[in-house]
Amino acid sequence: MKTLTRWLLLAAALLLVAHLYPGVQVKGFVTALIAAFVLGLFNTVLRPVLVLLTLPVTLLTLGLFLFVINALLFWATASVLDGFTVAGFSAALIGSLIYSLCGMAIDVLIERLFPDSE
Repeated sequence: MKTLTRWLLLAAALLLVAHLYPGVQVKGFVTALIAAFVLGLFNTVLRPVLVLLTLPVTLLTLGLFLFVINALLFWATASVLDGFTVAGFSAALIGSLIYSLCGMAIDVLIERLFPDSE
């Protein structure tokens, strides 16, 4: 139940990002659900590999390069799916920042709603 609730809230967060920032567009809630799933999959599979491969650059930039990695994964998700579009890299960067902030708020909310379950 916790995972399903988080997934639904992250899809709603994608719709919020599209509403707040015109560089990101999502056709509907079903598209947002699919995009949230694909983005979560990319973050689970690709992100650790990219972080490891770019570790020297990340260290030199004191961790700021992680924002670039998040933006690239956000942009890659948009390029894979129909109905989810990102206008460019700067739109991906801003969209991924807003989405990450929403994700942090959702994680806090989920922990308060489901304190004991894993």
